[in-house]
Amino acid sequence: MARLIDGKLISTQIKDELKAEVAALKEKGIVPCLAVIQVGNDPASSVYVNNKKKACAYIGIESLAYELEENISQEELLGIIDELNHNDMVNGILVQLPLPKHINEEAVIKAITPKKDVDGFHPETVGNMCIGSKGFLPCTPAGVIQLLKRSNIAIEGKECVVIGRSNIVGKPMALLLLRENGTVTITHSRTKDLKEITKRADILVAAIGKPKFVTADYVKEGAVVIDVGIHRNEDNKLCGDVDFDDVVDKVSAITPVPGGVGPMTIAMLMNNCVETVR
Repeated sequence: MARLIDGKLISTQIKDELKAEVAALKEKGIVPCLAVIQVGNDPASSVYVNNKKKACAYIGIESLAYELEENISQEELLGIIDELNHNDMVNGILVQLPLPKHINEEAVIKAITPKKDVDGFHPETVGNMCIGSKGFLPCTPAGVIQLLKRSNIAIEGKECVVIGRSNIVGKPMALLLLRENGTVTITHSRTKDLKEITKRADILVAAIGKPKFVTADYVKEGAVVIDVGIHRNEDNKLCGDVDFDDVVDKVSAITPVPGGVGPMTIAMLMNNCVETVR
């Protein structure tokens, strides 16, 4: 039976470390503040935003909530971001994605000043990550790295395969594994002989966005499998990109869904918020 990599436990450890750090900062009169902007009332987005507010409250980070009407104009939204960019009391700005179709996500991401870009999506932030310069790391890939490190799973020298090439997870995940001296292959929907490539992986990260796509015949015996996906199956239960039941007896360690990567994303967002005042 594979070892379960407990994202809930590890994320709580990180949040407790941050809580102590924020308490020490407050004694010096420094209070981190995160502004969270949500456009419309998409149920999934509302859950994520609420979880971020709870995490801020737990750690001691101030949070400002901007809950905007779905029909707000792009110009108005960019105006709010500009105000927050110039507000010295606000350390981090997060715009919950996805946005309504009439708003250009790329324009919104670029509007957030890189020094407050706690999501790690601004092109300048991404560039810093690519060349190894100081800057915020995207939360989900950074969370995966912490899961591996805090579970004492070595990355250096290991064959790492990422399934998926999105700007939010796949590409930055590959770069962060490379930064840790992994030997990295990125696969995607056009990859030929996908199973042959994934079966080489010592560490396999599934971020393809297809429920239960990765079955046992994609996985090497004894591999470590990180499941970034989250979906609802035909019984309305949460599942990932990996067919957990099919894979679990073949691998050495695996993240469950839920309770694996998900909690780490918010923990690393909180880490980025504290990073703004370190």
